[in-house]
Amino acid sequence: MTSFSPRPNRLTHALRFSLLCLLPGTALAQQSVDTTPKTLDSIQVTGTRIKKAELETQVPVQVLTREAIERTGYSSVADVVQHLTASGASLSTKLNSSGNFGFPPDGGGVGAGAATVDLRHLGPKRVLVLVDGIRWVNESSGSGVGSSVDLNTIPLAIVDRIEVLEDGASSIYGSDAIAGVVNIITRKGADGGHVEVQYGDYNLKGGDTSSIDLSFGGSSDRAQWIVGASWFKQKEIGSSEYKWATEPVPGTGLANGSSATPGGRTVFAPPDGNNTYGGLCPLGRDANDNPIPGSATCNITLPNGASFGGAAGFPGDFIPFGTANRYNFAPNNLLLTPNERKSVFGQVRFEFNANVSGWFRGLYSERESANQAAPEPIFLGTDAGVYNDWAETRLVISANNPYNPFGFDLTTMGANPNLFLLGRRPVEGGPRRYEQDVKTWYAAGGLDGVFEVNQRTWNWDINVMSSESKATQTNTGSYNIKHINQALGDPAACAAIAGCVPLNLFGGPGTITPEMLAWISPIVRDRSKNTLSLGSANITGELLDMWAGPLSFAAGAEWRRYKGEYHPDPITVAGEYNGVPSGVTIGSYSVKEAYVEFDVPLAREGFWGKSLDLSIAGRYSDYSTFGGTGTGKIGLRWQPADELLLRMSFAQGFRAPSIGELYGTLSRFDATIVDPCNNAASTTPKCVADGVPPGYEQANPQISVVTSGNRDLEPEESRSFMAGAVWSPSWAEDSSWASRLDLGVTFYRHTIDKAIQAPDAQAIMDRCIDTRDATACASYTRNDRGQIIRFEDILANLGTINTSGWDFSAHWLLPETGWGQLGFDWKATWVTRYELVNESGQAEPKGPGIEVNDSSIPEWSSTLATHWDYRNWNVNWTMRYIDRLRESCAGANGFAICTDSAADQHWLGATTYHDAQVSWRTDAWMKGVKVSVGVNNVFDKNPPICLSCTLNGYDPGTYDLPGRYTYARLSMDF
Repeated sequence: MTSFSPRPNRLTHALRFSLLCLLPGTALAQQSVDTTPKTLDSIQVTGTRIKKAELETQVPVQVLTREAIERTGYSSVADVVQHLTASGASLSTKLNSSGNFGFPPDGGGVGAGAATVDLRHLGPKRVLVLVDGIRWVNESSGSGVGSSVDLNTIPLAIVDRIEVLEDGASSIYGSDAIAGVVNIITRKGADGGHVEVQYGDYNLKGGDTSSIDLSFGGSSDRAQWIVGASWFKQKEIGSSEYKWATEPVPGTGLANGSSATPGGRTVFAPPDGNNTYGGLCPLGRDANDNPIPGSATCNITLPNGASFGGAAGFPGDFIPFGTANRYNFAPNNLLLTPNERKSVFGQVRFEFNANVSGWFRGLYSERESANQAAPEPIFLGTDAGVYNDWAETRLVISANNPYNPFGFDLTTMGANPNLFLLGRRPVEGGPRRYEQDVKTWYAAGGLDGVFEVNQRTWNWDINVMSSESKATQTNTGSYNIKHINQALGDPAACAAIAGCVPLNLFGGPGTITPEMLAWISPIVRDRSKNTLSLGSANITGELLDMWAGPLSFAAGAEWRRYKGEYHPDPITVAGEYNGVPSGVTIGSYSVKEAYVEFDVPLAREGFWGKSLDLSIAGRYSDYSTFGGTGTGKIGLRWQPADELLLRMSFAQGFRAPSIGELYGTLSRFDATIVDPCNNAASTTPKCVADGVPPGYEQANPQISVVTSGNRDLEPEESRSFMAGAVWSPSWAEDSSWASRLDLGVTFYRHTIDKAIQAPDAQAIMDRCIDTRDATACASYTRNDRGQIIRFEDILANLGTINTSGWDFSAHWLLPETGWGQLGFDWKATWVTRYELVNESGQAEPKGPGIEVNDSSIPEWSSTLATHWDYRNWNVNWTMRYIDRLRESCAGANGFAICTDSAADQHWLGATTYHDAQVSWRTDAWMKGVKVSVGVNNVFDKNPPICLSCTLNGYDPGTYDLPGRYTYARLSMDF
């Protein structure tokens, strides 16, 4: 055990206080600070492996205490860390990330029902999540091999505090720690029992949440233990509850609706190319607007709501397809997804003797969650673009089919196919529902202790861990495209297949019978699993005395093995799934690592002031997939006076490709893309050069994009720089207007080379059309009708990311008076640069102040918390500010809701949320009772309207859910 005896300086007090104030709403201590000399235990702070008594390190660490977390009213670890000003967009239960979106390029699946954390807007994969300094298993949601941690698997009930390092730390912790580290410190023991019950609800229909946390612990002379259980349930809110979520793009009506409708849309060439059926099937026109003989094309539908029990009559029952006939899929989605979590956990620590202790920690967690989408569309024909031969190249809708109204075959086969597109929305089958059942277990244990060498105390520890997360996703409301193909063919061939009945796609809503649905509607079950096993050993202590103090040292080794697998339903593997196709992914890799870290004192109490310290760290990692790599870090901590600390660091980092990125197989993602050559633009020279015919009309706002992993990927490499200061002016301490004032500023810069990514699909198309960039133009294929039928977007080490900015903090505690004590805590992040450069050396459309791809990077994010303590009462008021953003008008260009259609710009105004909480505590009952009531978003502020966002008319990764959230909590100790 290391000790010191000098009087703790003002900055030490300030940093201890700052640890309690860094999250809005943190409690202010009402006791005076003890300034008598004392011996402090050595502790280990996130960002270093060296145990020391000083809290100040070369890197900034936010510590979110248990009391601070309780004051937010949040019920999950994810909600707490996602509201930090340095956090970016990440998965949460506000994101209705169901399987209809398809699979992102990284092979990680959509992560439905999971919740992750993003720091510095660099993505969840570049944030390392630890629990008590040990890695946690990556998420599984039944739709891929996840590459980031689902924070919902870690119940808030076990959390003692959360330490957040917003700096690169690969030399200390290894891969993934590029943007930072979130280290969740668990409760190690308790004296008796604790129960906490919370209920909350939105002022929208649905969305009420309930939670119960139980724990019980004790201790003896040599042991301490705690066990507990946690339950959380959140109900869903439908998109129809929020005005701007009820249209595909807010303010545009059906203009961006789907062409797969309950009445069906059929685009085909009649046998007689000159028969226009009285204008129902007009002739095509050339570039001079002259009719082209023999080019009659039918683009028809039934009148809205029309239904024919038998076959509809052609041409009399049909009308030209237009915007008014498009389908509004938006109200069928979810604004808030349902989520129920249950977990049990336990931890025990036993002291074998004064120098050796052992510990064990275990957890089991279950999650049941769901997502929902509109009834699944059926797209058939050469323009379908669904990457399925049963729909695109092997289809014949027989003239003998009793529901075929045209009297001739519609086919995609042969040299002259005549069926270009058939889009039918089978509302008879109900919405698509994706239900996830996730089970996670975690077991870890180890030994730790101390020993002395030459009167110097050394600490050591040995740890082992094994964990698994596995999931099953059950999908209802989807269809078997092979069965659809068979049911549309010759009735005689259908009759020879057990269960097959002819299918009616031309009769309008209500004409697909239960017997038909029974043949084409399977229950689809996908499975995924992630496992992580590791062993580690660490040692830290003081090597020798130098001129300015002891040289501290830490070293260690670690072994890890990752395994991941994803198994789509057999009908998906067989190519018969009508929904988003995907393939089997199986992979594993192992890594062996060793590191060393030094803390070198350079000066004490002299020309350089109070102290000057240098930290140096290095790590070597040997991966079974790509070989070895090394990283280093250097940091400087300078305290010129009691009240001022200056610090800086430079770090190298890396991120190894994940299992999904390496081994993910071909899958599909349905990207929302605005074709620059749509409609009137089709005749412009740049669109003609892209093979677009006159009069081209984009069939659907979503275009299917093929994604895949890449076994030749190399690790990402990063460089991080941080410089900052903490100032606690002595003239403000114990003054008439302040008990304490602490000010902080930090500059950060991250550069990532060989960033693993797939370029933005919209940017690819725009770049091809505007510049004829060869790489971009090779990514997609149009057919002779101009429709995009193939779009490839495969992972590679394509880009470079540069981001930099500033963090600011101020903590002002007023003197305690007869009416209590008032305090203010302010934290802000200013992002000055974010640049993502693609494989062609061009910047992707992502940067500070821009909303794109359902995520944003506000230039300014700020939180100001005001808290007042009076006897047993505490009142908290928090203001959260998000700077204004700019986005493309996308599908709303030309509509009144777009701010500036000519410039294709729409502004999302600056937004401020207000949260309030009142708490009262008494120790008169049992060992203590605390009652809290609060309101998040007091003034019912709605998020800004987002026109480019995929669903619900707002960005759920940046803004709160629409509506006011009110909650009450009862906590009891016994």
